[in-house]
Amino acid sequence: MGLGLARNDKGALRMKFGLRLRGGLLATLIMFGAPVVAPVGAVFVSSSALAQTVQSISVEGNRRVEVETIRSYFKPGPGGRLDQGAIDDGLKALIETGLFQDVRINRGPGGQVIVSVVENPVIGRIAFEGNKKIKDEQLTGEVQSKARGTFSRAMVQSDTLRIAEIYRRSGRYDVRVTPEVIEQPNNRVDLIFTIVEGSKTGVKSIDFVGNVAFSSYRLRDVIKTRESNLLSFLASGDIYDPDRVEADRDLLRRFYLKNGFADVQVVAALTEYDPEKKGFNVTFKIEEGSQYRVGAVDFRTSIPNFDPSSMRGYSRVNVGSLYNVESVEKSVEEMQIEASRRGYAFAVVRPGGDRNFEAHTVSVVFNIDEGPRTYIERINLRGNTRTRDYVIRREFDISEGDAYNRALVDRAERRLKNLDYFKSIKITTEPGSSSDRVILIVDMEEKSTGDFSISGGYSTTDGALAEVSVSERNLLGRGLFAKAAVTYGQYARGYSLSFVEPYLLDYRVALGLDLYQREQKSNSYISYGTKTLGFSPRLGFSLREDLALQVRYSIYRQEISLPYYLANCNNVVGSAAFNPSPAFVNSNGGVPDLSSTNGLGCYSDGEASLPVRKELANGKTLTSALGYTLSYNTLDNNKNPTDGLLIDFRQDFAGVGGDVSYLKTVADGKYYTPLVSDIVGLVHLQGGILTKMGSDLRMLDHFQMGPNLVRGFAPNGIGPRDLNPFGTQDALGGTKYWGASFELQMPFWFLPKEVGLKGAVYADAGGLFDYQGPTTWSLTNEMTTPKNSNCVPSTVNPPTAGTCTGLVYDNGNTVRSSVGVGLIWQSPFGPLRFDYAVPLTKGKYDRTQEFRFGGGTTF
Repeated sequence: MGLGLARNDKGALRMKFGLRLRGGLLATLIMFGAPVVAPVGAVFVSSSALAQTVQSISVEGNRRVEVETIRSYFKPGPGGRLDQGAIDDGLKALIETGLFQDVRINRGPGGQVIVSVVENPVIGRIAFEGNKKIKDEQLTGEVQSKARGTFSRAMVQSDTLRIAEIYRRSGRYDVRVTPEVIEQPNNRVDLIFTIVEGSKTGVKSIDFVGNVAFSSYRLRDVIKTRESNLLSFLASGDIYDPDRVEADRDLLRRFYLKNGFADVQVVAALTEYDPEKKGFNVTFKIEEGSQYRVGAVDFRTSIPNFDPSSMRGYSRVNVGSLYNVESVEKSVEEMQIEASRRGYAFAVVRPGGDRNFEAHTVSVVFNIDEGPRTYIERINLRGNTRTRDYVIRREFDISEGDAYNRALVDRAERRLKNLDYFKSIKITTEPGSSSDRVILIVDMEEKSTGDFSISGGYSTTDGALAEVSVSERNLLGRGLFAKAAVTYGQYARGYSLSFVEPYLLDYRVALGLDLYQREQKSNSYISYGTKTLGFSPRLGFSLREDLALQVRYSIYRQEISLPYYLANCNNVVGSAAFNPSPAFVNSNGGVPDLSSTNGLGCYSDGEASLPVRKELANGKTLTSALGYTLSYNTLDNNKNPTDGLLIDFRQDFAGVGGDVSYLKTVADGKYYTPLVSDIVGLVHLQGGILTKMGSDLRMLDHFQMGPNLVRGFAPNGIGPRDLNPFGTQDALGGTKYWGASFELQMPFWFLPKEVGLKGAVYADAGGLFDYQGPTTWSLTNEMTTPKNSNCVPSTVNPPTAGTCTGLVYDNGNTVRSSVGVGLIWQSPFGPLRFDYAVPLTKGKYDRTQEFRFGGGTTF
């Protein structure tokens, strides 16, 4: 312990005192050597002093504090006289103000009371040195000492501990914080906190004790805390945070309760600092108990004229299923809200359970009773400095003056969390102005809602790709979403602008507007390029928490581009068009002489397929379509699901104006289920039908399939194909497709969970068939077309392979199938997937691609 005095460059005295925090243990150094208060017992106050009044008190040493202010702390007794108790109380009150370094009571002539004070200095400025991980603004808001405020040693000590605590919360337990005081003229000081941040203190190991039903690998996926690894610098989950560890205990308990373990207890979360590893070892101690299934479900009520069995349709608990506390909670919420709709505003649903320990079953009973008649007096919002009040209040289905309904309050809290505008949000109640009134307190801490990202990636289909995007989830604090993105790649380019108003006209209906322009260049999978410019407004409705409906209108203009040599149709002899007949072709053995000048060399430089060239000749095509999507989602995690069902059913009707008309129907379903030893099974079924509605179908409106249907095939590698051996043999697509896939996803148990790697084995099957696009085309003015572009004479009918006329294609409904293995990496750079698949059955003209890779990053 000591006090150091030094002169700075300006000659001012510099006092330095420090506090070191290491490994969570505090070693506190006393900042100044002597106590600030002299013992009152050392002052001899005579009986004459006891006869003094407040006005006879003399004050010495004050500069900023008025004499009368100091005298006001001494409260006289009866008769306006000061006794010893009043003097002692005044002394303590002055010390507690924090305005003075020293306060003494002395006796003057004639027993006069003299109060001698030494005022605390005024803080001129506060500075932080050495802080790189935490900004000055954040630290300034956390410390109690303020510029132009009174300097207090006790407050500085408290601020030092607070700064160290902030660093501890960010995982830096080796921090050192040293407060320094630089004296300035006129009883002023500058306060400087010198910080040595130290290295990040991470979690070196996470262990579980007592877990039998679930492996440690699976449980690590449940909690938020992560082990440190080589990529930890890209995330913060490995930083030790005691609050996060405590929250993980609840996550583990909820996970077990969701999976039927009604007696589970997460007894403790033990943390130990390892000085050798310079990190923490975290151990969760679990008592699992038995796994229960639902034996019976019953409904009871004490409310007159209320039929409890009418609530059965709102129960998500089924007899024979695993006991799931989340299903019970959702059932309670749905029933309580439904009872409120029926006029029972104060109805309360309380679940009960009767365990059968031998049969391992739980009989669930929902008790519907009349609750206390309590009303909401006010809804007070705290902490929203940017977000408008109405953005928060509209998430409530109740308002001030309504009956208090806990289920609706919980739903509002969940909705507010899902907005992702806040770091934390909590709704509590306080007593109102009377016993039947409550005040809802909404405490929140806002967070940044803007994102700027530069993304890049590479795939075997699209090549190299980069994207720059700017988005804001809470535009102007009004809850609006806006995003602008620009994409530039090897084969794909474009931009998009998106805007979403989540509450259209104050209804829970989301309005979305999308403007986009996309350009797809020709590559090894397609001979042509496309340009699309479109606009799409849409409306989204949440029918239930697991059911959503979207209706949309799409209008877009599309055009095809081709290199000249793929559209020139060089079947000209002299100045006349030459249209070879099948007999002429067959006379040469059915093989055109590419070096001949008799017109059979029309494919000598390659030709795009007839539907492609016809689309090119048609120019820009306008499509105007109405559509909708119905989505059912019960996945446990949208990014990395292990359990649940996701079904999308969508239809689009083109023909609301525009140049084309059709009805396109698509269904897609994925079912995830956990199997054994952390292995997850996935069943994926999909299918689609394109129906002609008047005008001819374009090739571009057909379904194009490849590895998105059956892995092991190239993009556009499946289905009907142009058979011209001297052309580009473009994929024509089909009007019908189906697909089925079964996949097993398994972790690599020998790798740390935080690496994010898992493997997959799968089997795919599917088919694409029934091309209904153009097969013939006749132009009367092909010779006057500039450079003979798009010239496709069609005098031979039916078309024959090897000629320049018509279209010959394969349209067989062959079942394609494959088996393969995959590597899935949830990397800090974004999701990456590598697949190697071997086709088992395929069409004669299908194109295969056994290896496929795709992924991207945001940095």
